[in-house]
Amino acid sequence: RLTKTDDYSSVFGFRKAIRSRHFLLHYRLRAADEAQHARLGLIVAKRQLKRAVDRNLVRRLVREHFRLLRPQLLPRDLVFRLSSRPETLDRRALAAEIRGLLVKLIAPVR
Repeated sequence: RLTKTDDYSSVFGFRKAIRSRHFLLHYRLRAADEAQHARLGLIVAKRQLKRAVDRNLVRRLVREHFRLLRPQLLPRDLVFRLSSRPETLDRRALAAEIRGLLVKLIAPVR
């Protein structure tokens, strides 16, 4: 789990990101001397989702799909950022979008 400001800054400084309709997924490969598993950071702004229940729902969805796909992910630092406000909070649509972003990271680069 990413907890420190420096961790987030290093991911943003690397400038690699994948965009979907509502999310921006920043990522950075971890150095060989660092731990060999993926770590997750979340940014869900109050400006995007006013109600705490809605922000927590998005966080839970991201954490759950990260947990399910973590064994297949390369050792990377990931930061999920909600980039635009969803019109309706459709749990299944958001979950599919989150899963799609993570699967893009798993797929080999061509």
